[in-house]
Amino acid sequence: MSDDSTAQDPARRRAALVFNPIKVDGPTLCALVERHSAEAGWEPPLLLETSVEDPGQHTTREALEEGATAVLVAGGDGTVRAVTEAMRGSGVPLTIIPSGTGNLLARNLLLPLDGQDTMVAATFDGETVDVDICVATLRRPDGHSEEHAFVVMAGMGLDAAMIANTKDDLKKSMGWVAYVDGAARSLAGAEPFRVVYEIVREKTRQGITRAVPTSARLHSAKVQSILFANCGELPGGISLIPDGSIIDGQLDVALVQPTGPFGWLGVWRKVWWDNSVLRRTRAGRAVLERRGRSTSVHYLRGVAAEAATPIPQPVELDGDEFGEATRVSCRVEKGGLLVTVPKGHKITAM
Repeated sequence: MSDDSTAQDPARRRAALVFNPIKVDGPTLCALVERHSAEAGWEPPLLLETSVEDPGQHTTREALEEGATAVLVAGGDGTVRAVTEAMRGSGVPLTIIPSGTGNLLARNLLLPLDGQDTMVAATFDGETVDVDICVATLRRPDGHSEEHAFVVMAGMGLDAAMIANTKDDLKKSMGWVAYVDGAARSLAGAEPFRVVYEIVREKTRQGITRAVPTSARLHSAKVQSILFANCGELPGGISLIPDGSIIDGQLDVALVQPTGPFGWLGVWRKVWWDNSVLRRTRAGRAVLERRGRSTSVHYLRGVAAEAATPIPQPVELDGDEFGEATRVSCRVEKGGLLVTVPKGHKITAM
């Protein structure tokens, strides 16, 4: 981490707030950013709303082109993903103001979820940390490909169907709990699908580090979902990816493979009880070691991964549906995003 508050003449610095007017109280937040900018001696901030047509990418690029030296984002997980996509590799610090349904990136950075004033203030007197960002290339059923960034997780299969089947009005009234309804709608017709995948890891040979496949052959599995995670903490204290870290330069891959009539109970036990309860204590970890590996969820790790399926499957990125794809290729860009945090804040529990 570094203290960035004196890196430039304050009079030449300018913040840009990119916010989703549906998710946040725009006038109140704008006034807060204006006040902190004035107190810090910065130029008046850019105040930019997102829209259905532009969830944040274009607006953020405009802010950077106009010379913004710090960007704040306020909105749902989709807004945060769109803004981080535009800021990837820019070297300009980003402040995440928790708002919306899931606050997935804020949770994984251990940021205060009810501290708008704290996070706005951090923009002007906080510290910065380099975190990883991931890039997904999606091949559509018609053969064309498109590239998108994500900061938390991408998924192919049932998890994406669950998000697509969650009603927007329930999300507004019930928050992340609404996804339970989406899961119920999706499970009824869920069918496992065949996926061919490859994991790429870094290998050092004679002092040279390079990305290489973990083996000379592709792997095949029948799954309900395949997940590509930059980090893995979800609302409700659920740890979907054990030991996932947003600063390790690694991509965590999870194959969700429930088998038999009670297969989903095994998945739930692994994700909730094992990952979110037992792994948090020394005694619990000892229990897991004696029990052995679960077959319901299989974890892998590398710097990149690719999965392909003959039948198009729904895809999601950071909790937003992204249509269907027949191939998903993901890679990590280590330290590709600069994030602002309050002074002294630790982004890991260790």
